[in-house]
Amino acid sequence: MLKDNKSFTKLFKIVIIYYIGGVIKVKKNGFLSGAFVSTAGVIICKIVGLLYVIPFYQIIGSQGGALYSYAYTIYSLFLTLSSQGIPAAMSKIVSEYNTKNYQWSKEKAYRIVRNLMVALGTLWFIVMMIFAEKIAYLIIGNVEGGNTIADVALVIRCISSALIIVPFLSTIKGYLSGHKYISLCAISNVIEQIVRVLFVLIGSYIAARVFNFPIAITVGVAVFGATVGAFAAYLYLVVKRDKNKSLFKTNARKTIEEKNNTTKTILKRIILTSLPFVVIEFVRSIYSIVDTFTVNSTLTSLGYSLSDSEYILSVISTWGSKINMIVIAFVSGLTLSLIPTITTSYVKGDLEDVNNKLNQSFQIILFVNLPLVIGLYMLATPVWTLFYGYNELGISIFKLYVFQAISFSFYSLAIDSSQVLGKTKLALGTLFISFTLKALLNTPFMRLCSLIGINAGYGPIILNIILHFLTAFIIIFVQIKKYKISYRQSINPVLKTILISLIMFVSLLILELFVPVSIQTTRINYILLSMLYAIVGGVIYIYLANDNRLLKKMFGFDLKDIFNKIFKHKKLTK
Repeated sequence: MLKDNKSFTKLFKIVIIYYIGGVIKVKKNGFLSGAFVSTAGVIICKIVGLLYVIPFYQIIGSQGGALYSYAYTIYSLFLTLSSQGIPAAMSKIVSEYNTKNYQWSKEKAYRIVRNLMVALGTLWFIVMMIFAEKIAYLIIGNVEGGNTIADVALVIRCISSALIIVPFLSTIKGYLSGHKYISLCAISNVIEQIVRVLFVLIGSYIAARVFNFPIAITVGVAVFGATVGAFAAYLYLVVKRDKNKSLFKTNARKTIEEKNNTTKTILKRIILTSLPFVVIEFVRSIYSIVDTFTVNSTLTSLGYSLSDSEYILSVISTWGSKINMIVIAFVSGLTLSLIPTITTSYVKGDLEDVNNKLNQSFQIILFVNLPLVIGLYMLATPVWTLFYGYNELGISIFKLYVFQAISFSFYSLAIDSSQVLGKTKLALGTLFISFTLKALLNTPFMRLCSLIGINAGYGPIILNIILHFLTAFIIIFVQIKKYKISYRQSINPVLKTILISLIMFVSLLILELFVPVSIQTTRINYILLSMLYAIVGGVIYIYLANDNRLLKKMFGFDLKDIFNKIFKHKKLTK
C-alpha cells in the first residue's frame, strides 16, 4: 500500500507531469506551440457539447431534433456573415499596434470593429426575424406529416437573438487575444458552452415536462440558450478586462507616429485582413446549407415521408456531427496549435521546418482519427442507442457518416495550411469548386443511391467525403508542385498506421463473433460493450503502434519512456 496521501499525490503528479512533458517535447519540435490551454478549452467544449445530447434528445425526440438542427444550421450561416474573420483580423492588428505602442490606434480599431460587427449582427437579426417563414418554406416546403413552417419559423426567430450578443463577445475575444490573453478566451469558451448547455437542458425540461408546451416552443426555449451562453461569456471577459485596466490604455492620445492611422485607413485594413477569413468560413458553412435546402425536398420526392426525411437530415446536419466531435475535438485543438508554429517558420523562410510540421500534423491526424472512426463504426449501434435511442435508420446513416470525420480533418488541414502559407486564393478557389459541385450534385447523388437500391440519405455523405478528399488532394498537389512542400516522409508512417488499424479492425470483427453489439439490449450493457471494445481495440492499436515506433516518431516518446519516467522516481513503499 502507499506510504501516505503525499505519496499518492506524488505518483499522480509524475503521471500528469510526464503527459505535459510529452507535450513540451513536441513543442520543442515546433508542434503545439503555445496553445496547450486553447487546445484543452476546445476539447472540454466539445465533450460538454457531446454529453448533453443524451438527456436533451430524450426530452425533444426526433421531431424536436430536426427543429433544433434547422435553427442552428441557419444561425451558423448568419453568424458567419456577422462575426467570422473580423475578430481574427482585429487580434492581429491589436497585437501589432500594442507592440508598436500605438495605443490610440489600438483602441480605435477596437471601437471600429465593435460597431461594425454590432451593425452586421443587428442587420442579420432583423433579416432572420422578418423572413423566418420564407426561410422555413425553403427548408421543408408544404409537405405535411412533420414539422410545420410555423414551427420552423419560431425556432429560427428564437435563436436569432444571439446575433445581437455574439458580436460583442467576438470583438472582446479578438481584443484580448491581441493582448495575448489566450487563457481568458479559452475559459470564456468553456463558460459559454456550460451555461448554454445548462440552459438548454433545464429550459427544455421545464417547457416540456412542467408546462407541457408544444415541441416547437420547447426547442425555441432550448435554442435561446445560445444567447444566454454568449452573454455569460461576455460578462466574464468584461469583468476580467476591467480588473486589468492598467494594461488597456482606453484613454490614450494619438501620437505623432500614428498620424497616418486614420479611421478610414484602420477600417480599410480591418476589411482587407478579415475578408479572406469571412469568405472561407462562409463557404464552409453553406456546405450544410445545401443539405438543409435539398435533402427534405429530394427525399420526399423519392417517396420518403417527411418525418423520415427530417430524421435523416437531422442525423446528417446535427446529431451525427455531435458524436463525431469525439474524433474532431482532437483535430481542432491540433490545428489550432499547429497554425501559429507554421506561420512563424514560414515567415522566417524555414521551408524545411514547414515541411516537417505539415507532415507531422498529417501523420498525427490519421494516427488518431483512423482507429477512432473504426471504433465508432463497430460501435455504431450501442453509441447511437446511448445518445438517441435505438433506431435502425439512424444507425445505418451514422455508420457511413463516421467516415466523414477523416475526410473533414484532412480537408480542414489543407484549407488552414493554405491560409497560413499565404495562399488564400488557392483555398478560396478549391472551396468554390467544391461548393459548386456540392450544390449541383447533392440531389443527383441522392437519386443515384435510390436508383441502385440503397438509402438515398447516403448520397450527401458520400458526396461530402469525395469532395473533402478532392479539395485536400488539389491543395496538396499544388503545394507539392508550386510551393515545394513534400509529403514523402509521411508515406511510411501512413502505411504503418493503415496496416495496424486494419489489424485492429479484424481483431474487433473476431471479438464480435463472441460478443455481438448489433442486438438491442439495455443502456448499461451497451456501455459495458463499448468499454470492452474500446479497451481491446485500444490495447492492440497502441501496442502495435509502439512496436512499430510510430509513437516515438510522432510524439517523441513511447511506452518505454513513460514507464521509465514513472518508475525512475523514488519507489513508493509501505
